[in-house]
Amino acid sequence: MRMCKGCLIREIDSQKQYQSMFNYIESLDEEIKINHQVYEVRLYTCKKCDSLINGMCKHCGCFVEMRAAITKNSCPNKKW
Repeated sequence: MRMCKGCLIREIDSQKQYQSMFNYIESLDEEIKINHQVYEVRLYTCKKCDSLINGMCKHCGCFVEMRAAITKNSCPNKKW
């Protein structure tokens, strides 16, 4: 399932959307995917950050679990 560009958040089945995000993370090419230890450190850092709101970063609007999964990505607030 892909995010519907013509839908409002209230119209999206959140459980399916979250599962879709986790499936995306799992299916990333190993060449671009961060290793599990670093991924967990990134998420731990995000969880302590005041900019985390409902799984999203208020600086860039991303879902932090998706941003943290890719090696070349960085924290928009420069925390990792």
